[in-house]
Amino acid sequence: MRKKAKSGARVARNVIAVAAVVFCLIVIGRITGILVDWLWFGSIGYGSVFWTAFWAKLLVFAAVFAASAAAIAVSGWVAHYYARPVDAMQVIDASEDAPPDLAELASRIAPRVPWRLGIAGAAVLIGLFIAASKVSNWDIALRFLHQVPYGARDPIFAKDIGFYLFSLPVFIAIKNWLLQLLFFCTLVAAAVYALRGDIEFGPAPRWLSPAAAAHASALLGGFFALKAWSYVLDRYLLLYRDNGVVVGASYTDIHVELPVLWLLIGVAMAAAVASWVNMHRRGWRIPAASAVALFGGSFVLTVIYPALFERFYVKPSELQLEAPYIAHNIELTRLAYGLNKIEVKPFPAEEGLNVASLDANRATIDNIRLWDVQPLMSTYAQLQEIRTYYKFFSVDIDRYRLASGYRQVMLSARELAPSLLPESAQTWVNLHLLFTHGNGVVMSPVTEKSAEGLPSLYLQDIPPVATGGPVISEPRLYFGQGEQGYVIVKGSTPEFDYPKGKDNVYTSYGGRDGVAIGGIARRTLFAWQLDDPNILLTGYITSESRILLHRNIQDRVLTIAPFLTLDRDPYIVASAGRLYWIQDAYTTSRWFPYSKPGLADGSNTIRNSVKVVIDAYNGTVDFYVSDPADPILRTYQRIFPSLFKPLDEMPPDLQQHIRYPEDLFLIQAQLYRAYHMDAPEVFYNREDLWQFPRELAGIDDGNAAAGAPMTPYYTIMRLPGESKAEFVLMLPMVPSQRENMIAWLAARCDPPGYGKLVVYSFPKEKLVFGPFQIEARIQQNTEISQQISLWNQMGSRVIRGHLLVVPIENSILYVSPLYLRASSGQLPELKRVIAAYGDRVVMEETLSQALAALFKETAPAAGAPSGRAPGPAGAANVQARDALDHYNRALERLKAGDWSGFGAELDALKQSLEALAGGHGGQGQP
Repeated sequence: MRKKAKSGARVARNVIAVAAVVFCLIVIGRITGILVDWLWFGSIGYGSVFWTAFWAKLLVFAAVFAASAAAIAVSGWVAHYYARPVDAMQVIDASEDAPPDLAELASRIAPRVPWRLGIAGAAVLIGLFIAASKVSNWDIALRFLHQVPYGARDPIFAKDIGFYLFSLPVFIAIKNWLLQLLFFCTLVAAAVYALRGDIEFGPAPRWLSPAAAAHASALLGGFFALKAWSYVLDRYLLLYRDNGVVVGASYTDIHVELPVLWLLIGVAMAAAVASWVNMHRRGWRIPAASAVALFGGSFVLTVIYPALFERFYVKPSELQLEAPYIAHNIELTRLAYGLNKIEVKPFPAEEGLNVASLDANRATIDNIRLWDVQPLMSTYAQLQEIRTYYKFFSVDIDRYRLASGYRQVMLSARELAPSLLPESAQTWVNLHLLFTHGNGVVMSPVTEKSAEGLPSLYLQDIPPVATGGPVISEPRLYFGQGEQGYVIVKGSTPEFDYPKGKDNVYTSYGGRDGVAIGGIARRTLFAWQLDDPNILLTGYITSESRILLHRNIQDRVLTIAPFLTLDRDPYIVASAGRLYWIQDAYTTSRWFPYSKPGLADGSNTIRNSVKVVIDAYNGTVDFYVSDPADPILRTYQRIFPSLFKPLDEMPPDLQQHIRYPEDLFLIQAQLYRAYHMDAPEVFYNREDLWQFPRELAGIDDGNAAAGAPMTPYYTIMRLPGESKAEFVLMLPMVPSQRENMIAWLAARCDPPGYGKLVVYSFPKEKLVFGPFQIEARIQQNTEISQQISLWNQMGSRVIRGHLLVVPIENSILYVSPLYLRASSGQLPELKRVIAAYGDRVVMEETLSQALAALFKETAPAAGAPSGRAPGPAGAANVQARDALDHYNRALERLKAGDWSGFGAELDALKQSLEALAGGHGGQGQP
């Protein structure tokens, strides 16, 4: 027996030693992580943000730990004090065939165990566990302490909505913590009583000592009191229910559930008092009766009774009874998502377009987007990635004021992707010291193409060459969208800048970012934190070296402001010779009453309150307030007064590139499908439910009959009633289960109208073709379908571009690009443009030719870079373009092996040149 005891003691000591080592490693890891974060926040100028969050986390941890450990220790010590005393001299022999029960085991170990110290140790460990699990609530704690009023009230309890956004989450968190704490207090007390023999778990008769019974009654009374408070909070949680008809409190909730909750509050408080009284009586009947009354009554009154009431009273008169609550849901959902600010305007959908109206809307025509994101990204990759270790992660759509006018362009940053280096080249030096940054952007207009069907490039190559685009003097991207690890700059080895022929050009980082890492202490710190001993062992680090962390821009922003929700599409901007990323950020919450959840995480309110600008070279991050009226953001401004800047402080050139975020627009459009109906009766019957139209985009392989929902798209256009063209984000709408278009929703992106949403509604008595109906007409056009089938049979694949709905004045024009790609190739070429208007559908080589064919006019040459319709140019210019057109077509026929077509184009070229040489006027033929 003594050998077994010694062996058990040895195992216990080993377990304690291992646990101590693990605990120390965890503590060291936490400390080093805090030190690294402190250094990094200080390096980017947000040290005050770090300390605010740090002290909030520390105070939450300390408060929860102190209260939890104290409560658990008191519960354990009370149990120890009142438990049955153990005879320290009692010795019980137990054989292996008759193991000791808990009381016998306690009698053996009691002389050797300091009970108070053991209970304190258990309280500390459990307190640490509870506190660690509650640290994440530092955010809601600060919001509670610095909250601002919302300025609107809920319709049931007449409380300011700020109560639900800022106070209710804290009360719920405190309630859950107290229930968890009560559980552990009970667990520790039960363990003490069991070890001291006050609880017998064996076969009947089971036994509970008077002290244990009194303690259990006290804890049970605390539980009933917490349940009473829980029912108080449950009254407010009625505003978040969803019964399929009403999101929020319904008729049954208000007329049945709410009175029942008041009744349960009274029953719970009575049960708590009865349990505390039972501390003196120490019987089991009062606690049992209290539990049966509360939980039995809760089941009957909150489950059975409301279900019967709903089925037999509400359902037969549902619309009449639920109408006021549907109205609450509509009103507050529209408020939560900003749908109440959408302006509705009529759109007559006339068919009065002609050449003159096209000329009057030249800015719209010249910016119709013919390049889709995926084909253009493939083309960029083939033409402009230059080396295998460069990658275009996304294509962004923006607008610039260039020499050619106000132009919509597409651009993509050429970022470094170290994972694309050859495996043999993925050394530590290459990954962290040599290959540190990307270089430049590619930019092309949305409408133009070359004679070969490739995009015209305004910015290209390394270093960037500007051909119509903005000049970039600092093209290096140390911060971007890729999965970028840390790099060390200003080392003894130069950084790779870009390839140049057979040689490479090298550089040294001269930006402002980075944490100094030259000293041995900091090298040790970062080697430990990043789990990379090479930082400590390498000889390339000098006294001037710095380490760049959080180089993924979204990770960078969320590390600084984790309380913001980010748009999925940050976009690159070229401004004043530098490159910047603009990241839209949202404030969200799941606690807006009566509002329908519309976000993937269950949030039911959202505002685009912050525009974040990240310098791609310096790594500086600036947070600009774009919605100063947002109560959630105003609360965060109180918490972090040095974090946010007014939007007016953003450089004016960058302000020109602010755009309405697509994620927010998509959420609002999704909800507006139903919530444009503001009459409860119409909403209940879903009489006017909208949906997104379908389109056929992608490879035209005959399997796309079902189509895919159309996505929002940016365009430059002159809105009806406005004096000039502007950058807008728009999306058509069609009725539910129908394909005809009923409206289109637009978000304005340019000042002074930025952020305004407008719905242009079509007359309900008039048929306006929707995108999928136009797609069907395109497929039914024999010439177009035959040409597509022919291309697909000749070793090429046809890629159908997105169908764009282009409102012009009071009419609708439809445009869709068509691309060709070799079956084994990855270089799509823009070969045709399909246009539709009224009952006509045409397909031509260029947009100008398609519009000319559509409106019975003559178009400029296929090689013309823009989509302009013919203007009053001189005859010589027209004939020269016509000659170039025939020359380009001759080359295409020659490449295709079409000798007869090649000869015909040469003959036509000869005639054009003769006409040009002879000075004869006339219009070139398309």
